[in-house]
Amino acid sequence: MKVTLLLHDAYAIGGTIRTTLNLAAALADRHDVEIVSMLRHREVPRFAVDPRVRLIPLVDARVGSDDMAHPLFGEPAVDFPLAEKRHHHYSRLVDVRAAEFLRGSDADVLIGTRPGINVYLARFAPRRALRIAQEHLRHDAHSAELRTELAHHYRALDAVVTTTEADAAVYRTRMPLPGVRILAVPDIVPAPAGPPSDGSSKIIAAAGRLVRGKRFDLLIEAFSAVSVKHPDWRLRIHGDGAERTRLQHLIDGLGLSGRAELTGPRSPIEEEFAKASIVASASDAESFGMPLVEAMRCGVPVVSTDCPLGPAEIVHDGADGVLVPRGDGRALAGALLDLIEDPERRREMGAAALAGAYRYDPEPIAERYQLLFRDLRATRRGRVLRRAATAGRARGREQVRRLRRRLDARPEPGAGGVPTTGL
Repeated sequence: MKVTLLLHDAYAIGGTIRTTLNLAAALADRHDVEIVSMLRHREVPRFAVDPRVRLIPLVDARVGSDDMAHPLFGEPAVDFPLAEKRHHHYSRLVDVRAAEFLRGSDADVLIGTRPGINVYLARFAPRRALRIAQEHLRHDAHSAELRTELAHHYRALDAVVTTTEADAAVYRTRMPLPGVRILAVPDIVPAPAGPPSDGSSKIIAAAGRLVRGKRFDLLIEAFSAVSVKHPDWRLRIHGDGAERTRLQHLIDGLGLSGRAELTGPRSPIEEEFAKASIVASASDAESFGMPLVEAMRCGVPVVSTDCPLGPAEIVHDGADGVLVPRGDGRALAGALLDLIEDPERRREMGAAALAGAYRYDPEPIAERYQLLFRDLRATRRGRVLRRAATAGRARGREQVRRLRRRLDARPEPGAGGVPTTGL
């Protein structure tokens, strides 16, 4: 069977790119697999691509490329949703190339990895293929305008796959899609190449984009309280983003220079996590929580805010990590101090984290997709009939509403000064 996965830019760095490459490699054990990248901005990908997986870029966005000179490259996208956050990266040329590729695709399964690409999938992919939309962002992270557009297009798909059960439940409730399977499959997080942490270092690590929603400011403030009692411990935050300057000012203002450090991006991040004894996350929201799983795969206990939606499905509170209320810096500092001051508990949690993280191995996740492909094939006719019946009922209700509006608009007998009696 041929499986095609569609990415925004396979040559960049990001969690969706990493997990898509992981899934492609796992599926390549059983299938012919290719990755189609809407854009290409550099010569080679930053992440390693399994040699069994073909990588096909559609539009070359490198400076000086022929595509950049194409007249459609300078025109804004029309088919890619305007409300999608990546719309400014897309052009009419990407629209055209994506439509051409999908219409001519001979894949048995097509998997999109972000909302705008999923809209391409719904509009242009051949109906004989299974069309699956992955959602790597939470339902509630999309604007109301985008959710409305997605609800319209996603009805044409076979399945919507979220990364958490909680988000799948939200989609089922707030975006009913007759005939479309909505389910959760977590991301693949392979075992790291190196040895796990021995829990002896005095390092707290964190990783992610330096943006407001990740609340690294709250983590730095919590670490400030930790540092008063344990000045020999260090905080290392790996990543880059718009908040870097503000966070550095916060570190300097709290007198944490030399103890708290913004290291910039690190890849593979597991090498850094294996040097730590605790990994922390203070996010306000996480659609999944890849750094938490990556830390656990390194045998490191995590301290995380219990934010929607991922952490509660990853961390078993008190067993392989600790969950604290969202936005509560005092609770975050307290949980860090508890683990710092109890090395034995820290090591036990690290061992439990390492044991439990095997549920994110490539093989079981690939098997879940294999079962999904079989189920979608077996139920296709029934789902098509259900979708058609639902659409028919919707058309019937709309016709009734139109008839009622016309009747309500008709003048009452005698209206307009026309006499009805008295002759």
